[in-house]
Amino acid sequence: MNPNTRLQLSFMMFLEYFIWGAWYVSANTYMVTNLHATGSQVSYAYMALAVATMISPFFVGMIADRYFSAQKIMGVLHLVGAATLYLTTITSNTYVFIGVVLFYSLLYMPTIALSNSIAFRHLSDPGRTFPAIRMFGTIGWIVAGLLIGYLSIEKTAYTFDIAAGASSILAFFSFFSLPDTPPQAKSDVSASQALGTEAFVLFRDRSYLVFFISAVLICIPLSFYYGFANLFLNEAGMKNAAGKMILGQLSEALFILAIPLLLGRIGVKKMLLLGMTAWVVRYIFFAYGNSGDHLWMLYAGIILHGVCYDFFFVTGYMYTENKAGEKIKSAAQGLFTFATYGLGMVIGTLFSGRVADFFTLNGVREWQQIWMVPVYIAVVVMLYFALAFRDRQTNTNLK
Repeated sequence: MNPNTRLQLSFMMFLEYFIWGAWYVSANTYMVTNLHATGSQVSYAYMALAVATMISPFFVGMIADRYFSAQKIMGVLHLVGAATLYLTTITSNTYVFIGVVLFYSLLYMPTIALSNSIAFRHLSDPGRTFPAIRMFGTIGWIVAGLLIGYLSIEKTAYTFDIAAGASSILAFFSFFSLPDTPPQAKSDVSASQALGTEAFVLFRDRSYLVFFISAVLICIPLSFYYGFANLFLNEAGMKNAAGKMILGQLSEALFILAIPLLLGRIGVKKMLLLGMTAWVVRYIFFAYGNSGDHLWMLYAGIILHGVCYDFFFVTGYMYTENKAGEKIKSAAQGLFTFATYGLGMVIGTLFSGRVADFFTLNGVREWQQIWMVPVYIAVVVMLYFALAFRDRQTNTNLK
């Protein structure tokens, strides 16, 4: 592969996830501090990305891939997105803010698929080279967290300004520097194909259906972390919380390397159970941790993000691809993403916001009670999965 192309794709991934990491992690803290938002209002803002995840397959599959060069539509989306991010900084109305975040999410989420599409089209051996390119996305998220934490601005609108600036840079980079990626699709793509409904045939397999239901339900505990972790850590007294939370991304990058080895030793079921067990342990640490003698629990809860995400969701994507086979694997991955990061996160964000409000009295949140709710949910999902899932595949089957 041309070294210049590799550099272009790496920088694209870096900016793509730098933008997301710059505002997303600390948006809950910003909303509570500056807009005096309730837990439910915070959850509505975070639900915006889940809604956008459900809609973006239509945009990418039915419009962008058929009529436009990928890098051009990516540039337009990021340019309009930059202006939209700026609008979040000049409103003091919580519901206007939520509406702006929703509109921005509808612009941003399709660029995830577009960036992947651009990369895959220009890599001679995607299976070998894409992970290294995608790693720059994780680095971008980490750098954003370190920058926000170092500048101590996670409670201010400057996080959105930084994200808007990076979005503008990526827009112009897309227009003038990314390699041309013309539309490739020749035939019409139906709404059902864009959603991945062809993969419904997988539900005939009882074990896969059990896994699929568990994956949707485990997104409820996941929503608590995304929606309220930064706010909790700040209120718990952790200094530079946004900077400390990048330990979760570092652990994600580390634990993903353990998946091939562990799959071969313990199989799919135990691997997925380890991931679910990590959710239980993480939230117990958050429930009983503090910035004093139990500060280590807060750090442990952050670091467990790698086990929570990699062992369940990354393994889940691999399991889904293996079950689907070559013919419907794209549809199956689309359906899994739609159901988890779309439907599951919508349910989870709405529920977590109401839980946060229920355990808030006179503006004071009872974090121990809040965090024990996802503990109970994760335990129930884990027991259901352990008793109902029967597939005993190992990594020898997960090609």
